This record gives sequence, structure tokens and C-alpha cells, in this order.
Amino acid sequence: MSENEPEELRGDFVQSFARGLAVIRAFDGEHPRLTLSDVAVRAEVPRAAARRFLRTLEVLGYVRSTGREFALTPRVLELGFSYLSALSLPEVVQPHLEALSRRVDESVSAAVLDGADIVYVARVPTHRIMSVAITIGTRFPAHATSMGQVLLAQLPEAERERILAGSALERLTDRTITTPGALAARLDAVREQGYEIVDGELESGVRSVAAPVRGRDGTVVAAVNVSASAARVSVEQLRTDYLPALLDATAAIQADLRLV
Repeated sequence: MSENEPEELRGDFVQSFARGLAVIRAFDGEHPRLTLSDVAVRAEVPRAAARRFLRTLEVLGYVRSTGREFALTPRVLELGFSYLSALSLPEVVQPHLEALSRRVDESVSAAVLDGADIVYVARVPTHRIMSVAITIGTRFPAHATSMGQVLLAQLPEAERERILAGSALERLTDRTITTPGALAARLDAVREQGYEIVDGELESGVRSVAAPVRGRDGTVVAAVNVSASAARVSVEQLRTDYLPALLDATAAIQADLRLV
């Protein structure tokens, strides 16, 4: 390795392992099946290396091949469940999400912040309102989601600035906030009011309201949202009808977390 390589690629950093993880991440909800060439491009590894990683993952049971295409197997869930099983949050949250979904008859979810993204850790779907399927582990840019804005708003200012400085603030719809100053002002308002409503910033025609969940020490550990179709539910309905139910649910979750 040359002197000009980044510091993280020296010493204990195992580049081949990092590339193997990149191969796994090449698959997602929009790309469940990929050819060898597709994997090489999406993982940014040479074709020969992609072949070796895929064959290794196939032998270990994490990948299956179907002719020219490859797909992940359910065994990859073990990699995430090791984290989730050590985290009591999804288990505590799930029954409250189910009760909330029954109360409002809408899809509800819980997510945590991972850098500039949110990651879904629990969900109760009802109506399919988005073009992509949302499952446990689905990631979205935090700046364009109600849960993401709630989670970003609760961070210490220095940490929030660090995360946003490394984020592209991608424009996903014509309503997505992509200006750092405008987003900072929005997050300050969210922190003050204690919840957030997002209208078509992640995907046109989708509205959601989110509120934070605080752990035993008072810090925000997750966010919960109710999402609905803009054709069926107005912003005012989110605020007057769904927000009270959402706040009841987050309060109940917080009460349970204090017992864990």
C-alpha cells in the first residue's frame, strides 16, 4: 500500500472485507437481482473480485444464483438481527406501533439515525403509498423525511452541522429542502415544536407526521411516524387527528423504555 493511501486503509483496515460488504450493499429493494457486471459496477470493485466475493457468499449461504443473476438470501438478516436483538427498542416499540396503526388506520414506522440517513427498525404497513417497498432496514435520507428531521433536530448543534456538512442534501422532489441554511432553520423549528410534518419532500403525494422517542436518560433514541396519502389525508388532519394519537404512542413507548 502506498504512502498516499488514506489513513483508514492502513494498519488494521481489511480492504477485502470492506469490498465484500460493498458487494452485499449492492443489493437493495430496487435491485434485488443483479448480474455479475451489475454487482461490480454498484460495489465499485473489479469484475474478477466481484465474482470471488459472490461465490464466497454463495457458499456461505448469503447469496444464491439464478442463471446469470444473483440475489441475497434471507440469511443476510442474521447480520442485522445481531444488532437488533441486542437493542431492546424494536421489541418495545412494535406493540405500540400496532396499536397506533389500528387507531389511525395508516402505516406507522419507527426509525433511528445512522449518519445522514434514517434506518427503519420497526413498522406496521397498511396502505401502500410509496413507489418503493419499506421494510426493516430500509434507509432514506434524513433531510427529506419527517422522522429524519425530528432526529436531526434533537442532535447537539455541532454534531448536526457535522452530519449535514457531509450530506449531499439530494433533491428528491420539488419540495425537498436542499439549502443548508433553510434546513437548519426548519430543524430549529422542529426542535422547538417537538414534532414534524413533511408534505411530499421524500416522494410526491406522501405526507407524514413524526415525533421523537426519548430513552431513560432523556436523549432521543428513535422517531415514530404516521404516513398517509396526500389524496386521502390533509396536512391539517395530520396535525389535528393523527398527531395526538402519535404523541400518545411515543409517550407509552417512553414509559416502557424506562422499565427496560
